[in-house]
Amino acid sequence: MNNRIKEFRARHNMTQEDLAKKVNVRRETIVFLEKNKYNPSLKLAYDIARVFDSKIEEIFLIE
Repeated sequence: MNNRIKEFRARHNMTQEDLAKKVNVRRETIVFLEKNKYNPSLKLAYDIARVFDSKIEEIFLIE
């Protein structure tokens, strides 16, 4: 599964640490997500999408 987290963070001028705090995870989790080394739980995917006022499908791409 690929994602566009880094792109969405850039659009919102947000650091990995900023996003991590908003979704209540460690910054390392965001790093692993962006590198596609970790698949998020449905709750985490939902929380990330909510931060960016977006849909899960717009951020997480299933190939």
